[in-house]
Amino acid sequence: MNQSATIIVLINLLGALASFADSQVSAAGKDTKKITQNNFVETAQKGIKLSGYVDAGYSYNFTGPATDRVTGRFGNDTAKYGDFNLYAVKLALEKAMTSENKAQAGFRADVMIGEDAGLLADRDTFEAYQQNIEQNSNSIFLEQAYVSIRAPVGNGWDFKVGKFVSILGYEVIERPANMNITYGLIWNQLPLYYTGVLSSYRFDDYVDAKLGVVNGSNTDNNTTTSGQGDGCAVLAALNVTAPGGNANWSNNFQYSSNNDNWNTNGPADSSTPTGIENASSGTGYVLIYNSWGNWAPKFADDKLLFAFNTVLGTASINNGDPSQPGVTWYGAGAYTKYQFNDWFYLAGRGEYLGGNNMQKTFDSFEPSSNTGLSLWEWTLTAGFNVIDNLLIRAEYRLDWGNAAVTRDNGSPPSVSSSGPAHYAGAEVVYSF
Repeated sequence: MNQSATIIVLINLLGALASFADSQVSAAGKDTKKITQNNFVETAQKGIKLSGYVDAGYSYNFTGPATDRVTGRFGNDTAKYGDFNLYAVKLALEKAMTSENKAQAGFRADVMIGEDAGLLADRDTFEAYQQNIEQNSNSIFLEQAYVSIRAPVGNGWDFKVGKFVSILGYEVIERPANMNITYGLIWNQLPLYYTGVLSSYRFDDYVDAKLGVVNGSNTDNNTTTSGQGDGCAVLAALNVTAPGGNANWSNNFQYSSNNDNWNTNGPADSSTPTGIENASSGTGYVLIYNSWGNWAPKFADDKLLFAFNTVLGTASINNGDPSQPGVTWYGAGAYTKYQFNDWFYLAGRGEYLGGNNMQKTFDSFEPSSNTGLSLWEWTLTAGFNVIDNLLIRAEYRLDWGNAAVTRDNGSPPSVSSSGPAHYAGAEVVYSF
């Protein structure tokens, strides 16, 4: 057979095979085709929206030696000396449910890439606080990924199933959405995210509530640091909105049947898992109450905003070892913001964080930390909206209190000073 004849035979054979394959599409293949035939983003038709922001900046801590860190601050906010930061590139893909009270579903997925991402995924990492080696702009953090469902019961009963952000606290994970660049003392002690089910119901225009069951704080597993327990956490919230819509009061609760992963923001003992030390048996509990609110007085024409944030928590930890007692912590913060014009505002924040010992900032309970927790911070932020979708901010922050500055020269670190610890920083945010 010559070459031309061979080519003709091969073409005919391939055609026959293709026809045979088309005629043998299985039921599973048909189902897959149904799923993938519209696998593209067409916002006008499908209601799927892509949004996000790019957040970059510069921070400088005036704390002395490079081994010093400021207790109670989030990782990037206590960076040694001066540091350029790619805080985050955030992408959010969402198909939101409509306002109609009918059976419907949607979804949301939020991904953060940047230096904050690695620290948010593991807020307690030793290196993140002592050596900054976790500040990697290539880090990825899956902030949320959940399916939303509405049951047409009463005014509409909504559910989130999957991974979602914490219901506690006035401040949120997204820096640009907060009044200040740096995260507050109270935010740094509250849970960041959960995996589970959260339901919400609005009784009327003034009262709504939430109730959920999750694995625990900051974990995709159950509520123990070692994974040996099979506990869960129960979430509840009651929110009240003023008749004029210019004030809100939110009350939030969390009860965990075992020890959680979120408990501390201090350096973890290198010999133990991240979180409360010696919590391997899955015993103990965590109870948190958080109350926050805001008020925009009508006489100020939406230029003035006041807010507060409080927390009270207790945890029974370390398996009842009397030399390693439980911890109770409490805190309060006040916020104010004044919008001078369309492009400039000033925002201030003052906070206090206290406790019966320092296990909220040092996970290993050592004699050197057997004193009460007492930390303060004050922050002033200037914001400039000079161009559409572009936010430029500058900030000064002052921290002081018991063991406000620690030095990396052992485990746990030694107390360097009670402060004051000065911070100066700036950021540029483009949102879309």
